[in-house]
Amino acid sequence: MAINLNLAPTVWFGLVFTPVLISAGQILFKLTSAKTGAANAKGLLALALSPTLLIALAVYGIGTIIWIFTIKSVPLTIAYSFMALTFCLVPLLAAVFLGEAVTLRYAVGAALIISGMIIINS
Repeated sequence: MAINLNLAPTVWFGLVFTPVLISAGQILFKLTSAKTGAANAKGLLALALSPTLLIALAVYGIGTIIWIFTIKSVPLTIAYSFMALTFCLVPLLAAVFLGEAVTLRYAVGAALIISGMIIINS
């Protein structure tokens, strides 16, 4: 089944923007982990009240709501391939916001992921 390129703009928005939100959430989770204390009652309470974690959960929640409305209009077998974008976006965001390295292997892997998405959706 080929993807319908005549999807509503809101559906395309959901297909692309949900992985962006999920990727942003991953960066926020990583930032939260840098401030996380011990796995005891005090540390867990501090984690639960962490503004960074709360923002990350909100971003994930918004992404999930957008995704639910998106998959109303697109078969999940097609839509879910767009989640592969997170494997491309997280390392890019990690490079920008966390100073992590982006390697040639990453670039080749990302190109293969995008190629796979094209194959799945053609």
